[in-house]
Amino acid sequence: MSRFLLTALALCAVSLTNVLGANPATAQKPQPKPTVQAGPVQKEGSVIRVNSTNQVYDFLRPWSKRPPYQLRAVGAVLPGGRVLTTAEQVANSTYLELEKPDSGEKSPATVEVVDFDCNLALIKASDPAFLAPYKPLEVAEPAVGDEVTILQLEANGAVLNTRALLTTAEVGAYPVGELSLMLYRLSSSLQPRDGGFTFPVVKKGALVGMLLRFDNRTQTADAIAAPVIRHFLKAATAKGGYVGFPRAGMGAAPLRDPQLRRYAGLTDGLGGVYVTEVTPGGPAEKAGIQQGDVVVNVAGHEIDRDGNYLDPHYGKIAKAHLYSCVHFSGDKIPVTLMRQGQKVQTELTLAYKDPSESVIEPYTIGKAPRYYILGGLVFQELSRQFLREWGSEWTRKAPEKFLYLDAYQRELFKDDPRQRVVILSNVLPTPCTVGYEDLNCLVVTKINGRVLKSLADIEEALAHPVEGFHHIEFQGHPGEIVIDPAQACGIEDGLVRSYGLPALKRL
Repeated sequence: MSRFLLTALALCAVSLTNVLGANPATAQKPQPKPTVQAGPVQKEGSVIRVNSTNQVYDFLRPWSKRPPYQLRAVGAVLPGGRVLTTAEQVANSTYLELEKPDSGEKSPATVEVVDFDCNLALIKASDPAFLAPYKPLEVAEPAVGDEVTILQLEANGAVLNTRALLTTAEVGAYPVGELSLMLYRLSSSLQPRDGGFTFPVVKKGALVGMLLRFDNRTQTADAIAAPVIRHFLKAATAKGGYVGFPRAGMGAAPLRDPQLRRYAGLTDGLGGVYVTEVTPGGPAEKAGIQQGDVVVNVAGHEIDRDGNYLDPHYGKIAKAHLYSCVHFSGDKIPVTLMRQGQKVQTELTLAYKDPSESVIEPYTIGKAPRYYILGGLVFQELSRQFLREWGSEWTRKAPEKFLYLDAYQRELFKDDPRQRVVILSNVLPTPCTVGYEDLNCLVVTKINGRVLKSLADIEEALAHPVEGFHHIEFQGHPGEIVIDPAQACGIEDGLVRSYGLPALKRL
């Protein structure tokens, strides 16, 4: 399991502990000691091995890929001859296959639907008859305090059943996207198998979750919750194609501060959260919701001062669950606001936000990064995938100016939310770049006086040299450098040969 997932788990542990203290409905029950069984608790015909060969793009050298690697996981067989696994398992996959654990028989497979926001993927065997003997799993919802079973596979194909206790259900962060969705927190003495932690979680023969991450130190695990799986599967079979999890297009803060409550015109007995930001062009703005409004009711559910509502099955859950999981893109839900002490009714039409609509994309998995090389200067568009090249601690080790742009992109680029941040990522030593070899990780603002809104603007800008030179301007030091167009053109063939480049640009 990658280090950044373990870091995310450690961060989630604090918030989960707070939820347990504040929510009697999800308080921990006395925990039975988890045990491991190698026996027929779950029929073997419901799970299958998923083998994937993956090769990721190198965002520091965007013209190349890193060496391929293999992943093994356990997938859940579903009705319709499909298998559920995690999106991480098939990310950047170059070859995918299903393997019967008892016989070792294999069949090539293809990804039908993948969603990195919820970390789920639906795959299908190339041979429709391959999964015919299997007993598919239906999805069911467990309750907090239930004992569930994590399904793994031994090397000989036997099913390994590890008991776990579902201690908490809450809305939390997933590994890749920006969306917060429901998670189950499990307590279990899980043993590593198949090189990762992608395993189905079942109860009484029904699928209740997919393991997301496991902390061996604390013996706790996070699992993708059944409501998230149901939402994904329903959207995957919808007419018109798959549309991802929707959003409301606004940010909100708790309203416990008495002074802020008085300022917002709220009475003591009223809950609600304070709207701190509204995404330009998003669902909230279209519904007339404004910064400073107080959301007090969503789809008939009263919202408390912390932004939670009372879910009939899970108790107190963050209102984001109503927006993103209970409802679907295009659904219209009533919202009650308090504005300057007056009640306002509006209707919010939920909508999916494509990652490509962000200034700095949250993920660009499976897509080749765009780049442009001029005389050895490597230009790219800033993405979070680029920042993750700094490893599991990228939020601390990546360049601070890039982290700042990523964290505050909605505020910094609200006037033009579809532009891109063009950067000089690194410099290849050539006769053109003598003296510039140490330049890297700089924000490019202009080329030849033309403001760059995306990498696509570079070619047009380079068509108009100024006084016989290309002038490249940066945000901060060194401010500006110049490149001789004739020299840059003359070394192109040598540049391609020297560095083994497939091309000098990918736009």
